[in-house]
Amino acid sequence: MAPQHGPRRARIVFSDSAAKQLENLTREAEIHALDRALVVVSVDPEIGEPIPGDTAGPQLREYADEVERVRLLYWVTALKTVVVAYLEV
Repeated sequence: MAPQHGPRRARIVFSDSAAKQLENLTREAEIHALDRALVVVSVDPEIGEPIPGDTAGPQLREYADEVERVRLLYWVTALKTVVVAYLEV
């Protein structure tokens, strides 16, 4: 019998500005907190709250973890890739 695998995770990519923000993270606790938030979003990309705005582009979403103090702004592509546009840790 073939092993059962869990749900497939979404691929995570960073916009240029989010990549620069990522480079500025230096504390290990910040990196771990961000990693946990990215895992949550990769497992369920629709978990973030939709941000009202222009419907012409992709739907921007916000995920905030108050315990870890992490905030992500992102959108999900048609192929279920999560594009992180902004992050706060």
